[in-house]
Amino acid sequence: MSAILKINGTKKTFDEGLPPTLSELLNNLEIDAAMVVAEIDGEIIERKSFAQTELKEGMAIELIRFVGGG
Repeated sequence: MSAILKINGTKKTFDEGLPPTLSELLNNLEIDAAMVVAEIDGEIIERKSFAQTELKEGMAIELIRFVGGG
């Protein structure tokens, strides 16, 4: 059963179903949780809550990565 999330403005389909939590989504996308700020449906999610934040189809997720440089 496929499911859809909107990630950074783009619809992403998950053919095997959604990752159960925000942490699992980040793992699936190969994103280091320590280097990202996450917002779901307009609400910023605290990093310590990533593993407990359950995902549901249709959620709008914004992921902002920290980039070093000078």
